[in-house]
Amino acid sequence: MTREAKWQPDVLGEPFEQLTLPLAPDAEGDVVATLVRYVPGPRLSDLHFGREEAENTDVLYVHGWSDYFFQRELAEFWHTIGARFFALDLRKYGRSLRPWQTPGYIEDLAAYDEEIEAALGEMGHGADAHAEHGGHGEHGRAGREGRRRLILLGHSTGGLTLSLWANRHRGRADAVILNSPWLEFQGHSVGRAAIAPLVGLRARVDPLGAVVNVDLGFYSRSVSATMDGEWDYDLAWRPARGFALHPGWLNAVLAGHAQVAAGLAIDAPVLTMLSARSTLSPRWTPEMMSSDIVLVVDDIAQRAIRLAPTVTVTRLDGALHDIFLSRAPVRQEAEKRMARWLRAYLR
Repeated sequence: MTREAKWQPDVLGEPFEQLTLPLAPDAEGDVVATLVRYVPGPRLSDLHFGREEAENTDVLYVHGWSDYFFQRELAEFWHTIGARFFALDLRKYGRSLRPWQTPGYIEDLAAYDEEIEAALGEMGHGADAHAEHGGHGEHGRAGREGRRRLILLGHSTGGLTLSLWANRHRGRADAVILNSPWLEFQGHSVGRAAIAPLVGLRARVDPLGAVVNVDLGFYSRSVSATMDGEWDYDLAWRPARGFALHPGWLNAVLAGHAQVAAGLAIDAPVLTMLSARSTLSPRWTPEMMSSDIVLVVDDIAQRAIRLAPTVTVTRLDGALHDIFLSRAPVRQEAEKRMARWLRAYLR
């Protein structure tokens, strides 16, 4: 890795550290992203019967909309099975959000290439290192045996962003794991086709205008320890009803959905993890504590098989939208399924 002296203590405390990644300024001014790493002592796998599903492997996690990385347990899991874990707070999210910025705003998901490349460079997986190990194609696959493997792990909008990145940068990732990825609009392709032209027009004339916020706060209620959930996090970085929506951002997401619907060709095995069911309702119900209340999971499952030639879809009974914020038995089952999948596909 480079720039070692610039790693700083992270808000999660030891053994987490963070590194600020300067990016090109935009119309709102200076822009940064933040890379977080988990750097404990001896690997926990030494205490767990030598499990090595992810030996010689690095993981890069990317969060979803109105979110940031705070899942300590997820980092511990990857450490337990032998991986080095990193998480990226994208520009204008979490650790990277500055007072003068519009939270979460971007007009093209491909613009995230800048911070993803910067993060991968710090992890030792930059484009130059990739070229040194054989580049793209079948010869590149063989050449990559001499380096650490790379797993991309994305949640919700982060899963969409990483899927599109892996499709544009084939040969870079060894596996892609998606945690309830937002691969399709909640109104399915028909609804997306109906609203996309209107959103596109507004994005051109008033990109930062207001969009009706349909988040009633139920998802936060299911996860936040201040309500019915069990997780403590910064409510300024992860608001109860999410960030304000804007046409420019929504247009970027819909464009990403259209690309997935047309079919991608990610050249790495893909694991898509989803809840067994969705509960979308304008009123709170107890079922919202054990289902996805953000996405239509059946639609996401259908879209997932268009990501790559090799796709595994696994459904978890009782899972929330973020599977790793679900109740402990669900999280543990998800970890078991990931480890089993890695034994089969990462090699």
